[in-house]
Amino acid sequence: MAYSNFTLRDVQKIFQLTLHEEMGLFAQIEPMAISEPLTLTLSENVPLAVSMNTEKARSELIVVNVLLELRKLFQRQVSLFSGVEFTVDKDRGLNGYCDFLISQSPEQLFVNVPVIAIVEAKNDNLMSELGQCASEMVAAQIFNQREDHPIPGIYGAVTTGTGWIFLKLADAQLSIDLKEYGIEQSDKIMGILSAMLKHIV
Repeated sequence: MAYSNFTLRDVQKIFQLTLHEEMGLFAQIEPMAISEPLTLTLSENVPLAVSMNTEKARSELIVVNVLLELRKLFQRQVSLFSGVEFTVDKDRGLNGYCDFLISQSPEQLFVNVPVIAIVEAKNDNLMSELGQCASEMVAAQIFNQREDHPIPGIYGAVTTGTGWIFLKLADAQLSIDLKEYGIEQSDKIMGILSAMLKHIV
């Protein structure tokens, strides 16, 4: 098994998680203004990515630019990984490649203190990738505990580039915000991602 093979039900049963679903779980987070360069980039890239309609195009033209902006907001004191292998417990299926990991550490040569796991949705189906995202979040939680870097919460996002759904794992409770945030709310998406890195959500 690998991250991509997990369903949400698998993760809940195997890792004995309590599931909490809520519409607007992150709704109280204040939007964060995005830079003019990102505004211009998204205005150019989003229509192109949508018309190309491939996972690769949405990743390269939308998702990466949002995450680079997040890294700049944190003065490059957080690290961003794309397509990195992240094996934590192969016996339990916590192995494979992560689409994106954001770590609360400036070290870029290796993963240290992962905080946010981001999974790109296949076929524009956000809900279908919740299992993969949740399994990567569990792996990040275990990794941080082993490395003596316990943190209050591990976060996740499933995205098509144009749509985003957010998750939180605290102890054994997995919370999923059922509200989908569109890329036209890029300031809200940036606010949520920033709050996750600050552990204020």
